[in-house]
Amino acid sequence: MRLDKFLWFVRVTKTRGIAQDIAAGGHLRIDGRPTTRAHAEVRVGQVLSFPLQGEVRVLRVEALPTRRGPAIEAQACYTNLVPSA
Repeated sequence: MRLDKFLWFVRVTKTRGIAQDIAAGGHLRIDGRPTTRAHAEVRVGQVLSFPLQGEVRVLRVEALPTRRGPAIEAQACYTNLVPSA
């Protein structure tokens, strides 16, 4: 699944365009490797880390969503490895 589509489907970003901007910014890492491609492939088990709204988000992909569903369904697709304060 595309990186931008994953971030939008799991409701990390409000729009797919914002997800593309995060990837293009050069600060997003997949398993520790930086990427600038919104079309980078995301797979189950990978760890995504990126800055968002003044904090660093670290997410482990648990499942690939098939749609942009409700928040409960979206949150089941990833594990937040750095809980908010």
